[in-house]
Parts: sequence; structure tokens; C-alpha cells
Amino acid sequence: MERSGADRRSVIGGWMGGLPAPLALLNRFSLTRYLLASVVSLAFDVSLFMVLVAFLVDPGWASAAGYSAGIVVHWLISSSFVFPGKARDGAALHLQRLGFIGTAVLGLGITVSMVSGLTSAGVLPVVAKGAAVFVSFFAVYLTRKYGVFR
Repeated sequence: MERSGADRRSVIGGWMGGLPAPLALLNRFSLTRYLLASVVSLAFDVSLFMVLVAFLVDPGWASAAGYSAGIVVHWLISSSFVFPGKARDGAALHLQRLGFIGTAVLGLGITVSMVSGLTSAGVLPVVAKGAAVFVSFFAVYLTRKYGVFR
């Protein structure tokens, strides 16, 4: 059952709704909330990666740990702030979490395949990564909005 209006707001959503009009506009669209969630989770991802590398953990394992931490942070933000009132209960919650993880794997697959393909075609790696982030961001957002959190 979907909640209505103010009932659907998370604590953070209610707080953002009370901000001055230009800033409160950020809370109006799920895409802007999703972008904010992505930035925060990316910060966790990169921070953990850098700490682990500083402690001489293999970069491959460090990147996997960072990405995994980012997924957890993104889930927490998405389920309470980006798509408020859309989290499920019981077995449906576990299926929703699996869908969320599946979309994370989708984003990873898009990123790896685009970077690999574009760099082998002669595109600079930083440009390839930028294009992949853009495509992956929207593919995962749309899949989560219309699939995982519908």
C-alpha cells in the first residue's frame, strides 16, 4: 500500500521540503534525490577504497569492498529518501534488495563494457569512464525507479 503526500516523506525528505524554494526543489524530483544519493555513496566507495589501499590491501579487493560499501549506502539512502514509501516488507523486501543488487551489477557491467570497448577503439580512458558513468547512472536509475522501487 502506498502512502500519500506527507506520509511518504522520510525525515530527510521532510527536512529538505522545509528548505528555501530553490533548495527544496532538489527534493521534488526523484532524479535529483538519486543524484545526491549517488554522490554520497560514491564518496563512501572512494573513501573506503583509499583507506584500504593505504593499508596495503590489494587494489582489486579494495575496489570491490568500496563498491560494496557504496551499494549498501545507496540502498539506505534510496529506500528512505530517494523512493520514500516504496520499500517492501518481509519476503518482498528481500526480493527488492536482490533487485537493487542486480541493478548494481547491471551498472558495473555497463561501466566495464563501455570503458573496455571505447578504450580499445582509441577513446581516452577518462572520456570512456565519463561516458560510462553517464549511461550507467541513467540505466540504473530508470531500472530502480520503474522496477525495484515501483
